[in-house]
Amino acid sequence: MRTLAIAAALALAAGAAQAEGIDGIFQTQANDQGNIGMVQFYDCGGKYCGKLVKSFDKSGKEIASPHTGKNIVAGMSDDGGGKFSGGTIWDPGADKTYKSTMQLDGKTLNVKGCIVAPLCKSHRWTRVK
Repeated sequence: MRTLAIAAALALAAGAAQAEGIDGIFQTQANDQGNIGMVQFYDCGGKYCGKLVKSFDKSGKEIASPHTGKNIVAGMSDDGGGKFSGGTIWDPGADKTYKSTMQLDGKTLNVKGCIVAPLCKSHRWTRVK
């Protein structure tokens, strides 16, 4: 009985640790205009989504964006080991949505968006919170 309780506690702890992996706020790589965004990830129906919460110009000054509060990343499945797939990423500047995968390595989130493989673009986002 005690072994079963310990196994259940370990399983819950592992699930909680994995679920916290992508939660938080990540700073995007600068776009073509030099602007960066802060994207906050959250659970959206058992998958992960990321909404734009703040934007900054190339000098670091916070700017208003009509895209604040909108999902930049949607429907990402946690594949384990820091890998996420099956979702999409939206480029507000081009108003285009791409199939996406992500890989979390420490505080760095490698984000890839593809029209069709091998036509892909990769960005590095950094966890700030």
